[in-house]
Amino acid sequence: MHLWQTIKMAFGALGSNKTRAALTLLAIVVGVFAVISASTSVRVIDNFFRNTMTLMGSDVINVTTRPSVVVGNQHGRTAREPITFRQFERYRGMAELSRAVSPNVVFRTTRIYHGEQSTEPNTQIRGSNEFWISNNAYNIEEGRDLTRDDVEDARPFALIGADVRDNLFRNRNAIGQRIRIDGQFYTVVGVIESKGAAFGQSLDNFVLIPYTRLASVYGRERNIAMQIRAPSVMMINETVDEATGLLRIIRQVPPDRENDFEIETNESLRGVFADFTGVLYLFGFVVGGIALLGAGIGVMNIMLVSVTERTREIGLRKAVGANRKSIVIQFLTEAVIVCQLGGLIGMFLGILAGNILVIMMDTTFVLPVFAIFAGIVGMTVIGVVFGVYPAWKAARLDPIESLRFE
Repeated sequence: MHLWQTIKMAFGALGSNKTRAALTLLAIVVGVFAVISASTSVRVIDNFFRNTMTLMGSDVINVTTRPSVVVGNQHGRTAREPITFRQFERYRGMAELSRAVSPNVVFRTTRIYHGEQSTEPNTQIRGSNEFWISNNAYNIEEGRDLTRDDVEDARPFALIGADVRDNLFRNRNAIGQRIRIDGQFYTVVGVIESKGAAFGQSLDNFVLIPYTRLASVYGRERNIAMQIRAPSVMMINETVDEATGLLRIIRQVPPDRENDFEIETNESLRGVFADFTGVLYLFGFVVGGIALLGAGIGVMNIMLVSVTERTREIGLRKAVGANRKSIVIQFLTEAVIVCQLGGLIGMFLGILAGNILVIMMDTTFVLPVFAIFAGIVGMTVIGVVFGVYPAWKAARLDPIESLRFE
């Protein structure tokens, strides 16, 4: 029997009992969907993470009171004392390895005005110093950066993000213009180059002003983050050690207690990310594996029922010369087709579901080629493994007894 005839007969057998075939396909679809959607989601998150590693320079250390990404139980970290501007200034004066130290704090989220124009009320008012731009891997598009004198003298100067420039000035030159924030006027000295978006949020909708100026307007008593740049990427560990020791002294942490602050680098964030994606992979494969096991049993069941229902047909084929090999091939082909059909539907839905994160994270579309290839091979294996017994049973039927079957 030719392969095309075998495939045609397989689809005919499936169409003869649509409800049973649909339930078997559903189990396969669920299993493949769980595996492919988990695989696709991990790839999307991995793409996003790699694309946004430049949000903080590779030689920059971030110091906060709480971790940026929380995985598992973080009990006890919510009661930590804030990191203050006084602590930041002490650290800057004591550090020897750090080339650049900057505070990182959002003082306010509000509207910014220029004449009759205004931004949306979600614009961030950030306070820092002359190192913030380089520590966060931004570039100056127009004008200049903040200077040490700007910070020390608490000058009313501002750098604006690309979104703020587009909202307030459109096609006009923003340098030298005055903007108003909560009744205070600031002169624009620079425009920051656009960086796009992350997690669906713009990275360009902010104003950067000397922290000393904003502290005099909004107060110094607040929790801040610190960014510390190492002399080089090769000296990240030494800089982390120095920062840990100095901050324990500054924050008066007893020797027998753990740090009451978090120190993060791109490498440590990558480790947290790896733990998270590992859990996601495990969940997808466990759920998918259980569903596929059930689907395999369902395939075996539908094939055994098919053998019983088609006993006379099998007997007739044997009577006209069909050998055991052709019978086995026919029923194995039917089992594989059922698995492949459900697998293809599950892959399609899994890829779509996984790529929903693309819209949420504003990153690139992912097509998990290896997972698709593995899925096709896996569905073939499941079809063969769970179809071999029904095929063997069909091949061993006695043609005389089969023709008498009612």
